[in-house]
Amino acid sequence: MQMKSYTLLLFILLAFGSLSGQSYLIDKVVARVGGENILLSEVEDEYAYMVASKAKISANAKCEILKNLIAQKLIVYQAKLDSVEVTEEDVESQLSFRFESILRQMNGDEAFFEDYYGATVNEMKERFREDQRQKLLAEKMQAKLIDNVSITPAEVTAFYNGIPKDSLPYLSSEVELGEIVLQPQVNDVEKKKAMDLAAELKDRITKGEDFGALAGKYSEDPESAKRGGDLGFAKRGIYVPEFEAAVFTLQPGEISDVVETEFGFHIIQLMERKGNSVRAKHILITPDITQADRDLAKKMLDSIKVQIEIDSMTFEQAVKKHSLKSMPSYSNNGKMKNPNTGNNYFETKDLDPETYFAIDKLNIGDLSKVVEFKDLKGEKMYRLLKLYSKSKPHQANLKQDYDKISYYAKESKKAQYFNTWIEDKMKKAYIDVDVLYMDCPNLAQWIRIRE
Repeated sequence: MQMKSYTLLLFILLAFGSLSGQSYLIDKVVARVGGENILLSEVEDEYAYMVASKAKISANAKCEILKNLIAQKLIVYQAKLDSVEVTEEDVESQLSFRFESILRQMNGDEAFFEDYYGATVNEMKERFREDQRQKLLAEKMQAKLIDNVSITPAEVTAFYNGIPKDSLPYLSSEVELGEIVLQPQVNDVEKKKAMDLAAELKDRITKGEDFGALAGKYSEDPESAKRGGDLGFAKRGIYVPEFEAAVFTLQPGEISDVVETEFGFHIIQLMERKGNSVRAKHILITPDITQADRDLAKKMLDSIKVQIEIDSMTFEQAVKKHSLKSMPSYSNNGKMKNPNTGNNYFETKDLDPETYFAIDKLNIGDLSKVVEFKDLKGEKMYRLLKLYSKSKPHQANLKQDYDKISYYAKESKKAQYFNTWIEDKMKKAYIDVDVLYMDCPNLAQWIRIRE
């Protein structure tokens, strides 16, 4: 549901600088916030990113970009005063996500990536590590500032009444769904096959066969396999615990025993160590999930469905006992969260076909048949769905849509609170903006003519 475009003043620091492949012959400081400088290249890079992503660009886009960068510097400064911290793991995770997204657009071709940007993925990560750290600090501080914002029923009503009646949206049919998710488990036979193959490869390497060649042929980590198993440099906290415990005990050139993690079985070779970072190779052997394993997961869900229907347990109890804990719904009593809105409601037109047809004929409170779907990694999973609510198409109103209207009212209040905080900080902070932006109506009060 879109009542208005209510958004918090989030910061445009995806930039990844010269991801556009361009470099600037001349750079300059275009703003100072306290002791922090903002460069012309930062503004131009973000603008280039907006153009490339086909975002809607206003006439004052660069003015808004610069104001957002100023706001970011202010909130990062406040974060440091309040001792807000982000972990290296969080920074690395965000960098990996961003650059993996770029790689996917290049069909995973790292050679093309390096040729296009003039640097490897790991080198680009290091180039933008501090920028990413500041972005996360700003986000964390922002969350801290608005965390305690609450809203009363009277404020919800006032928010609703403030919307012109002819502007109230016409809502499509929406559903509220619960899910119990099971992931097929590898059987012992396939697990032993994978472990035995990993042990065989370790033996072949010990007897003199080339690690990189075997990685290229056998490893089921496709990206590193193309590089002979090379994972590049990584700091502590990046790898899963079992892998990290093994790699940080190795000496350069040494090869580990077979290491089991949630991903499968690894053979690891340490290539070099720099301070708290290591560069390693690995070969990953993943046990196969058989059709019998998948059938077992489906039968388990069928059994859970029967237990719920005969009142042996509630749906919510079944979620806590059986559902996959990594799913966002697990911590929401099984209710599925809409990633686009943050609430529990999905427009039926946005449901994937399997889910839509599974719940289309259900009555409120009914359970679906077992539904197959794929997770973000493309792995087959299975879910049992519960229909909590279903609305018919209608114009938004308080009676039917209180929760959604309350959500937007609260987001609006958060935005107002945060923007007021930013504006107050801007009035008190030392801010100096270059005359280059003298025509920016949102920056006029801070412009200084420079010699």
